Amino acid sequence: MQNNSKFKIPEEAFDWYDAYAHGMMDRREFMDRLATLAVGGVTLAMLTGALMPDYAQAEQVSFNDEAIKATYATFPSPDGYGEGRGYLVQPSSLTEGQKAPAVLVVHENRGLNPYVKDVARRLAKAGYLAFAPDALYTLGGYPGNDDEGRAMQSSLDRSKIEADFIAAARYLKSHALSSGKLGVVGFCFGGYISNFLAASLPNDINAAVPYYGTPPRNDIVGNVKGPLMGHLAGLDERVNSSWAPYEEVLKANGVKYDKYVYEGVNHGFHNDSTGRYDEKAAELSWERTLNFFAENLKS
Repeated sequence: MQNNSKFKIPEEAFDWYDAYAHGMMDRREFMDRLATLAVGGVTLAMLTGALMPDYAQAEQVSFNDEAIKATYATFPSPDGYGEGRGYLVQPSSLTEGQKAPAVLVVHENRGLNPYVKDVARRLAKAGYLAFAPDALYTLGGYPGNDDEGRAMQSSLDRSKIEADFIAAARYLKSHALSSGKLGVVGFCFGGYISNFLAASLPNDINAAVPYYGTPPRNDIVGNVKGPLMGHLAGLDERVNSSWAPYEEVLKANGVKYDKYVYEGVNHGFHNDSTGRYDEKAAELSWERTLNFFAENLKS
């Protein structure tokens, strides 16, 4: 999905949406600020329509695609919320006895929405066993809209969510269809979890790809072994500022990593369901991601 609006969304609108999406601004303040930009034929409805996700227009791989098989699977998480559940997608080409490299797909701070499920299908179509857990499973799962999902996720214990994703990674690595090679890719909160897992499970994660994700905690950041590939948005000062000290640790420890900054694009540029989507940056970053996974998981 590209932003086909006939008006240019002011940059401050993206900044306000980012603050709203990450809990630094409530909905009333966000809408009040947007209203100040509704001038010259641009309405508030046009602005919100361009900024809010439209998942119906974002599907790249249909769940009916004959190249994949999609289902749901649960996994034990004794240190988290007891049990987790996720969207499991495999290549249809796998025959009995065959295995595939696996990739854990981690959603943003609002649960397993349709965009992230589509990313899992894209990976399965590329030959991976993909698993996308839903941090909101203990609350009934992604509720169908991001606002409610964001509120639900913020109500959960962060340490238990992290434990759930550790359990999900271990479940996927040992899955009967997994080759034992495990990658992780995540977006925003999921980018943080990708970095977190690289530090928490350095011997299990064979390749980590955080999209605009902050580093692991200081007490574990030194555990990262890599390889790692980070994708950052040029306009995302909040996340980008956290990478300088992260890189110092990675370099000091001799970690193999790549960092790509896509100039002139916003946090969330890979999400093709919103106005933040940048087709050129999204496609280039995804090509790099697939090449990175092929090099580290398929060889």
